[in-house]
Amino acid sequence: MKTALMHNLAKKRIAVVGLGLSGLATVRFLLSMGVKPILMDSRTKPAGLEHISAEKVDGIYLGELDANRLAKMDMIVLSPGLSPTHPAIRFAVAQGAELLGDVELFARVNDKPVIAITGSNGKSTVTKLVEAMLKSSGVKALAAGNIGLPILDAVAQHDTDVFVLELSSFQLDTTYSLHSVASCILNVSADHLDRYHTMAAYTASKQRVYQHTHLAVFNLDDVATTPEQAEHTLGITPADNTFGIADLNGERWIVIDKEPLLPVSEMTLFGAHNEFNALVSCSLALAAGASRAGIVQALKQFESLPHRCVLVAEKNNVRWVNDSKATNIGATLAAIAGLRASVAGKLILIAGGDGKGADMAELLPVLTRDVQTLITLGKDGPAIASLHQNSVQVKTLHDAVKQAAKIAQAGDMVLLSPACASLDMFTSYSDRGEQFVAAVKAEVL
Repeated sequence: MKTALMHNLAKKRIAVVGLGLSGLATVRFLLSMGVKPILMDSRTKPAGLEHISAEKVDGIYLGELDANRLAKMDMIVLSPGLSPTHPAIRFAVAQGAELLGDVELFARVNDKPVIAITGSNGKSTVTKLVEAMLKSSGVKALAAGNIGLPILDAVAQHDTDVFVLELSSFQLDTTYSLHSVASCILNVSADHLDRYHTMAAYTASKQRVYQHTHLAVFNLDDVATTPEQAEHTLGITPADNTFGIADLNGERWIVIDKEPLLPVSEMTLFGAHNEFNALVSCSLALAAGASRAGIVQALKQFESLPHRCVLVAEKNNVRWVNDSKATNIGATLAAIAGLRASVAGKLILIAGGDGKGADMAELLPVLTRDVQTLITLGKDGPAIASLHQNSVQVKTLHDAVKQAAKIAQAGDMVLLSPACASLDMFTSYSDRGEQFVAAVKAEVL
C-alpha cells in the first residue's frame, strides 16, 4: 500500500458516516492506520457496532446527523447507503470537508491491478466469473466491493494479485481516482430512481467507472454504456465476430478475439443474458492476465450465484426458477429474454415488490409477448398486474407459488423475477428467494 498517504491519514480529522458492512470495514481500516475517527449513523442501533471499542474511536453519535460536528472534519467517509445530498453532508462539504467513499479510500492506498464492474444487472455474476477465470489461470484474484466483501477488508488481504470490484452507482458517486486495467458497464436500466430522479443522473453515475481505465468494455446493444471518453474501448455483442457467439458445424460457440473458445452447451450458466455475461467476463479476465485454458475451465465449472436464475425444482416437466435478485425492471427483462426460448409451454411470472419509483409500464411489451400468466404481490403488484390481461394478485409469496402450482402444466416454467426490491415484504432479496424455495418444496416436491 502507499505508505505516504497512509501516514497522512493519521493527521486528519475523519468521520465515518453510516455503519453498515462497508462503514464498519472503513472503521477497522482507519484504526489500523492509526486514525481515531468519529462514527455517525442515522440509526440508533446499527448492527455490528458492538464490535468496535468506544475507547478506540473519537466518539460515536447515533440518530440525526450532526451537521456542525461534521463541518469540523477534514474528511467524511460516507456509506453508499446515504445520499451525498443529505442536508448535513451538504453543509459539511460547503464548510470545506472532503467527501469520499470507501472505494475512493481504497483507490488512494491500493497499488495492485483492478478490474471494475458495474451495471444495473448481472454485475455480481460477471464479478465472480472474472475472479474464477483469473484463479483458474493461476492469478490470485479477489472479488470485493458491492458483492459482499467490503473493499477495505479486501485491501488487507495482501496475498492478492488482482482486485475484481463490483461497484454500485452509489459507490461510484463518491469515487474519483480509481485506476483500473479494465472496466465495464454491463447495462443501464431503470433503477434507484427514488434517489437519482432521472435516468440521465443514474447513467452519469454509472459512467464514472470509466474514469482512469485503460480498457473500457461496453455493451454495443445499450447506448447508455458507451464510454464518453476512454483510452481504449471494446464493444461487446453476441452478434459480433470478434467477441460473440458463432454457429460452427451446427453448434453455437463462444468466440473470443475471433477464435472459437468452447461450445455454449458446455457452459454451466444458461440463458442469452448469461452468454453476454460470459463474453464480457472473458474480455475483462484477458485484460488482467487470464489464459484461454483458465477461462474455459471457469466457464465449464462456474455455478450460478444464489437467487440469480437458479433452477429450484423440476417436477412433472415444470421448471421452477428463482431469480429473486431481479430487483429492477431491467433484470426481469433480461431473465425473460434469456429463458423464454427454452420454454416449450407457458411462462408463468411471479413479480412485484417495491419498484423504487420506476415506471412499471416498461414491462408491458415483454409481458404481452412472452408471459402467459402473471402473478403479482407487494407494494407495486397492482401496477404490474394492470399490464396483463391474465394476471392474478396474491398477498404472500407462498400464495403465489400455490396459484402457480394450480395452473402449471408439462412444458411450463414458473419464474420468480420480481422487477422490484424486496424490502416492502422481506428482509432482503435473499430472504425472498429462500422463501420461494421453501414454498416450492412445500407445494410442489
